[in-house]
Amino acid sequence: MVSKYKTADASFDNLLRIFTVPEGPDSTLTRIEEELSRNLNQFLREHIVAEEKPLKEIEKDFSDPHIPELPEFVSDHTQHLMDTLVSQSVHTASPSFIGHMTSALPYFLMPLSKIMIALNQNLVKIETSKAFTPLERQVLGMLHRLIYGQSDSFYQQWMHSADHSLGAFCSGGTVANITALWVARNNALKAQGDFNGVEKEGLFKAMQYYGYQGLAILVSERGHYSLKKAADVLGIGQDGLVSVQTDENNRLCPNDLQHKIQMLKAKNIRPFAVIGVAGTTETGNVDPLREIAQICQIEQCHFHVDAAWGGATLMSDTYRHLLDGIELADSVTIDAHKQLYIPMGAGMVLFKDPNAMKAIEHHAQYILRQGSKDLGSHTLEGSRSGMAMLVYASMHIISRAGYQLLIDQSVEKAKYFASLIQEQHDFELVSQPELCLLTYRYLPERAKQALPHASAEEKAELNILINALTKFIQKKQREMGKSFVSRTRLNPPRWDHLDTLVFRVVLANPLTTHEILQSVLKEQREIAATFAPQLLKQIEQYCQQILPSHP
Repeated sequence: MVSKYKTADASFDNLLRIFTVPEGPDSTLTRIEEELSRNLNQFLREHIVAEEKPLKEIEKDFSDPHIPELPEFVSDHTQHLMDTLVSQSVHTASPSFIGHMTSALPYFLMPLSKIMIALNQNLVKIETSKAFTPLERQVLGMLHRLIYGQSDSFYQQWMHSADHSLGAFCSGGTVANITALWVARNNALKAQGDFNGVEKEGLFKAMQYYGYQGLAILVSERGHYSLKKAADVLGIGQDGLVSVQTDENNRLCPNDLQHKIQMLKAKNIRPFAVIGVAGTTETGNVDPLREIAQICQIEQCHFHVDAAWGGATLMSDTYRHLLDGIELADSVTIDAHKQLYIPMGAGMVLFKDPNAMKAIEHHAQYILRQGSKDLGSHTLEGSRSGMAMLVYASMHIISRAGYQLLIDQSVEKAKYFASLIQEQHDFELVSQPELCLLTYRYLPERAKQALPHASAEEKAELNILINALTKFIQKKQREMGKSFVSRTRLNPPRWDHLDTLVFRVVLANPLTTHEILQSVLKEQREIAATFAPQLLKQIEQYCQQILPSHP
C-alpha cells in the first residue's frame, strides 16, 4: 500500500537526523509537545473523539501488513497517529469516565517520563541501570515499610543486600501475583533429602517425592482472573484454584476457608497458598485479612494478599484500618498504576521475609552473577524499564500526606455517590462502597415497588428484564461518549443470588466532581426514557402482573 504522506529517502544521513536532531519549532510533533505541557487534560479533551467509532471501522486504519519501504516524515506520521490512533483512544483521564481503574495523571509525570525514556535503562542488571538499581531497591523498601513497618535497622540491613530482595517491580498485578505464588510453590516443594527441589527436578518428581495427589491455591469467589493464569503457568492447573465462599459483603468466609482446606487435605492435596483480596476488582471489598492469616499460620500455608487495587489505602491514616492484618501476609501485590497515580506498567510484589525470593533465584555467567546486586536475579521478567523512577518521584512530590488526601477524597466521593443513588426513586445501590468502588443499577420505580412482592420465579424474570436494560444503558452511554461506567455481574442477596448485571464505578479520579456524578445518573435515566421505551414498557407491564391491585 502506498503511503498518502510524503516520503523521504532511506539514507543513513536522514536516519542519523532522527537520532540526533529534534523537530523544528513549527512541526506537528513540537506543537503537540507544547500542548501537552501547557494543559494535559485539555489536550486529551480536544483530541480524543467523544462519539464512539465502531471497531470494524477503526480496524480499516490498521489493516496493512506491509512494512513500508520508504520512511515518512515525522510530522506527517505524527498527524497520522493523531487522526487514527489518538482520536479513537479511551479518555481514561476524563473525570466523567468513571468505569475503570485508570485515572488522570499528575502533569509532572509527562516530562519525567521523557527523561526515563531518553535514559532507556534496563533494570535487569547493574551494568545497564547503575543508579536506577539502588533507586528501585529504595522504592521497594518504602512500600515494604508501608506494609510491614519494620525498623530502620531492618531496612539498612536488607534493602541493598546483594543476596536478598524485599520484592520485585513488574509490569502489573498479574506478574506480581504469579511471582508471589511461584515463590510459595517453590518453598512448598523445596529441596529435601535426595530431592533437589521443584525448580530443579520439576513438578512431576516433586509430587512423587512429597506424595501429594495435587496442589491447591485458595481464594474468594471475587478473586482476580489473573490467578487462573498463575495456576496454569505454575503447573497447578486451573482446577487447583479453589474458590471460597463470600458473604453478603463480598468478603471471603473464614469458616468456608477452613472447611475447604480440610477437604483438600483429606484428598491428599496440598493447599500451599491462600490469597486474601484487599480491594476486589468488582466491588472494592477487603477480605478479613487477620482471620485468614491466623488460619494460614495454623495450616502452614503461604498467605498472599492481592492488594493491587487497595494497597495504596495504607497511605491514609483515616482508612488504613480497612486493611488490618495485611502486615501478617507473607507477600503483597500493589499496583502503582492504580491509586498511586503512575502510568500503566508499574506493579510490585513485596515479601515479608528478605530470604523468601531465594526460592526463585537465577544466575548466569554473562549476567546476574552470584553476589551482584542485579535485580533480574529475583524477577520473572528480564529486561525492564525504569518505571521505579516515576514512583520514586511521585512519593516525593505528592508525599504520604498528599496520597492520604487523594485516598480520602476518593472514599468520601464513593460514599456520597452511594447516598445519592439511594435517594433516587429509580436507582438501586447493589454494593456499598468500602474503598472507592461501588455497584448499582437503574431500577424503574414500578420495578422497585414490585420487587418485595415478587415470587422467586417472578423475581428471576424481572431480573432478566433489568439485566437487559442495564446492558443497553451501559453500551449506549459508552457510545455517546459523554461519560462512561463499566458493568459486571454479581449475585446480590436481594435478588436471591441470581446472575445480576450491574453498573460498576471507580471514583479515584480527583477531577471527578459531585456535579459530574449527578449528571451520570441523569444521563442514564434519559437514555432509558429516550432509547429504550419498549423495554421500559415491557418492565412496566410485567410489574403490573406482580402488583395487579396497585393503580
